Amino acid sequence: MPLTRRDLFILALATVLVVILYLVVSRFTYAIGFPLDDSWIHQTYARNLALLREWSFLPGQPSAGSTSPLWTFLLSMGFFLPAAPYLWTYLLGGLLLFALAVVVETVFRRSYAAYTPRYPWAGLFFILEWHLAWAAASGMETLFHILIVSATLGMLIVGSRRYLLLGLLAGLSVWARPDGLTLLGPLVLYIILVEESVSARALAFFRLAIGFAALFAPYLLFNLALSGSPMPNTFYAKQAEYVEWQNSPFYSRFFLFLVQLFAGVSLVVLPGFVRKTVSAVQRREWGVLLSVVWMLGYVVLYLSRLPVYQHGRYYMPAMGVFLLIGLMGFYEFLPSLRTYRTRLARQAFLTAVVLFSLSFNGYGAYVYGQDVGIIESEMVASAKWAAQNIPAGTVIAAHDIGALGFFAPHSIIDLAGLISPEVIPFIRDETRLAAFIDQQDAGYLIAFPYWYPDLIQRGTPVFVTNGRFAEEKSSHNMTIYRWNKP
Repeated sequence: MPLTRRDLFILALATVLVVILYLVVSRFTYAIGFPLDDSWIHQTYARNLALLREWSFLPGQPSAGSTSPLWTFLLSMGFFLPAAPYLWTYLLGGLLLFALAVVVETVFRRSYAAYTPRYPWAGLFFILEWHLAWAAASGMETLFHILIVSATLGMLIVGSRRYLLLGLLAGLSVWARPDGLTLLGPLVLYIILVEESVSARALAFFRLAIGFAALFAPYLLFNLALSGSPMPNTFYAKQAEYVEWQNSPFYSRFFLFLVQLFAGVSLVVLPGFVRKTVSAVQRREWGVLLSVVWMLGYVVLYLSRLPVYQHGRYYMPAMGVFLLIGLMGFYEFLPSLRTYRTRLARQAFLTAVVLFSLSFNGYGAYVYGQDVGIIESEMVASAKWAAQNIPAGTVIAAHDIGALGFFAPHSIIDLAGLISPEVIPFIRDETRLAAFIDQQDAGYLIAFPYWYPDLIQRGTPVFVTNGRFAEEKSSHNMTIYRWNKP
């Protein structure tokens, strides 16, 4: 049964209420804002694109520091609307959360003819999952990527053979995040497993390739034109920055991932995920199995390169697939509970799931408020101080450049390498970083002291944020140092 207007209204209303909850909690925790400094990087690129008609972080200096060009483009529209950059960003995040709920609900209805609920429970389940709600209000491309991944793999799960559209979605995913390339794996295997003849496979591959190339080729040209590399600077900078993580034991990295994955309602659908995976093997449900393989491969890929931090935001696309398959297995299990006692147990269990979801959503709102508090009281506060107290045109070296680029009109040396790719080869070598800062004639350094214990010895503190959120977490506040030349 297709979604009705009533279903869409319920999903839209739930989305609005959840996003408003997160913003209200944020406002009363500290302020309205974004929970990541990277959100301000996107906003800076978006503002310059909208107002200056150029793809740059620093005006007049084109760069490929945006991980998600399409997301930046979408955000740029908000600078032609009131209350920029907040109103449009939150509205866009809410629309993506609503669209994700619609996709999930549609996959359910096409997979199960008997699924004719009074309320769109599958979609509501996703709206109430706190990681996804947090992503919707984050100002980041995370939920956009989750939506594309879920739509693509959802088509495989329902047995779609629209290969041109699948190719277009895979190409579109790269514009959302470079790791969208991983979707090609399950798509290619799906064609091999589903199509029975050589000619059918050849035609399917042709359509998939045409769709993918139509969007991927412009993406490569876009990055080559900006930076001379086929991928954005962030693709290389992040991997160089977290070498220590890559050298840590894999079991410890995997444990941290599990903590993030099951810090919510995900634990409830774990039995369903196992059940659905087993039944998919027995029934040869290739779409489900390939989605599971993609999910596991995606997690291993990221565990090998990037840390599990910021609530596992890099892993959230895999989390979305896990929730979808787990929810499907959970739904298939319910009809087996038919006796009077088991029906009562089922109602009690379903009630517990709803209460569990609502409780964790409240927890997510609290976490979101704390995260925004850190960014606003540390990165934004130091950026605004720099804008008012450091002369325009002064060169500033900084690790977190998002809010600084948005609020302060200065030349910036990006110690994380996003807009200063020259530092990537020695990104964690403080001696060489100091020499580079001297070479660039920087006047100030902005950083958390624990990030650069040696580098800050060359500076004289002139401003400390004294924000309570970061101090409670790490006993450190962001500090602005006057850089002392040798």
